Amino acid sequence: MLIANNTHNKVIGYILWIFGFMGAHRFYYGRPVTGTLYFFTLGLFFIGWIVDLFLIPSMDRAADRRYVSGGKDYNVTWILLTFLGILGIHRLYLGKWLTALIWFLTGGLFLIGYLYDYWTLNEQIDEVNRNRFR
Repeated sequence: MLIANNTHNKVIGYILWIFGFMGAHRFYYGRPVTGTLYFFTLGLFFIGWIVDLFLIPSMDRAADRRYVSGGKDYNVTWILLTFLGILGIHRLYLGKWLTALIWFLTGGLFLIGYLYDYWTLNEQIDEVNRNRFR
């Protein structure tokens, strides 16, 4: 029996796409390299950004296949990172108390840790969800 693994949400993907020329939706769907490329090229000079309007459903399906759902919700964690990331609230949610405190006291580890989390957040959530089953 095939169980649906809905880890990411198209609505959130499209909301982040609005800021996609900064790469937000690409980071959300686990594509940090192209997210960074979009950040520095304004969504590949807005052309890639427009093309992504049509690619979001396939990016959503790929993320759903790649990551494991579980006790920690990807959407909640991404919202916490996006709006409260320099305070480390997303790390508290994931149960990473020590680094959450460091993020809180240092402004997301002087923003370097904040950027690191944009690159690795899906993997961090995936690891927490996989370890839950061990």
